[in-house]
Amino acid sequence: MATTKYHRYFGELWDDLDLEDLVSELSDFLLDSGFGTEEMNDWDEDDLQSLHDAILDALMRRGLLSDEDLQKLMGDAEARDQFLQKVVERLVREGYLKLSEDRPFHDTSGGGSLGPAGKPIKFELTEKGIDFLGYKTLRDLLGSLGKSSFGRHDTRDLSTGVETSGASKTYEFGDTLNLDVSGTLLNALAREGLKVPLDVDYDDLLVRQTEYQSSCATVVMLDCSHSMILYGEDRFTPAKKVALALSHLIRTQYPGDTLHLVLFHDSAEEVPLSQLGKVRVGPYYTNTREGLKLAQRILARQRKDMKQIVMITDGKPSALTEPDGRIYRNPFGLDPRVVALTLKEVANCRRQGILINTFMLARDRELVAFVKKVSEMCRGKAYFTTPHNLGQFLLMDFLNKKMQKVH
Repeated sequence: MATTKYHRYFGELWDDLDLEDLVSELSDFLLDSGFGTEEMNDWDEDDLQSLHDAILDALMRRGLLSDEDLQKLMGDAEARDQFLQKVVERLVREGYLKLSEDRPFHDTSGGGSLGPAGKPIKFELTEKGIDFLGYKTLRDLLGSLGKSSFGRHDTRDLSTGVETSGASKTYEFGDTLNLDVSGTLLNALAREGLKVPLDVDYDDLLVRQTEYQSSCATVVMLDCSHSMILYGEDRFTPAKKVALALSHLIRTQYPGDTLHLVLFHDSAEEVPLSQLGKVRVGPYYTNTREGLKLAQRILARQRKDMKQIVMITDGKPSALTEPDGRIYRNPFGLDPRVVALTLKEVANCRRQGILINTFMLARDRELVAFVKKVSEMCRGKAYFTTPHNLGQFLLMDFLNKKMQKVH
């Protein structure tokens, strides 16, 4: 009689690796903004060789593998190449990354660049990868804030609904019929007296009230001028992370809200959040006025009770778009013409009821004066932050508006 022997299965090293920890550790690499690179105009995705290097760096830095396994990999080039190839396969198979070319995984170059004749295959983050990084950043930020869960916007107005949080009111046509039974019966008794059967009239009806919860449309304006990666500090990658965290928060906790992303540099453009991962800074000036104009057009399409602009920048306005499309630039000091036309757009925002909150990553005297003027005009707030505490300041401000009464 034939017999079958079963042996204990020892999983492969790449199968045992925690991908979530790995992707989290790779977040700075995957959201690279061009910091430390010589070529600022290269907007292409990274190739697989750079991903392999980043994975190895993460393994050594974070300790995702045991010291024994790591030593074996570093001592055997063939085993290391196979391990990296299998890890990338898992990242693609489980939806964190996608390849720019549909080719089988086989290394023909010996250097991690896959494909015929060693032609590099590009990769980019998927929507799942973007969403995971947003979730991870949000979890880290909320952990530092000491918050665990949040509700929706509260306003000072009351409406009828299921959850009771205010005094009952006389029923009016169109109200949700969340009947205050005891109050309705008392009204009928006061009018008819104690008798059976008790006639309940339309005027006796009382309904319970809830706090009126409104929705909000938000435009995040990200400065991607060259200064965001100058002076020995990457300011743009933390800003990108905060935008992803805010997107995840709104999608999961405030489904009635909307979030749009505007990049401003020499001009301004709206960018889908799904493409935020591969956006890099460039050698641009700061056209704040054009960013505000685009944000207003986006918010005008939103039928929301509350509208706001969250502007993250480290530079003073230094560019304008002329009527003929040419870009006027003046990086030296605060150009009176640039400032005047930019403040004109701030005034337009105020007339439309759009709140502007500014998060500054620099403290130049001229810049501080400009930001204070913006805050005064639109009754917004100005926060002078660093890349390290930008997320805490921004999320605290956003969540406070959700939890406090709107006057």
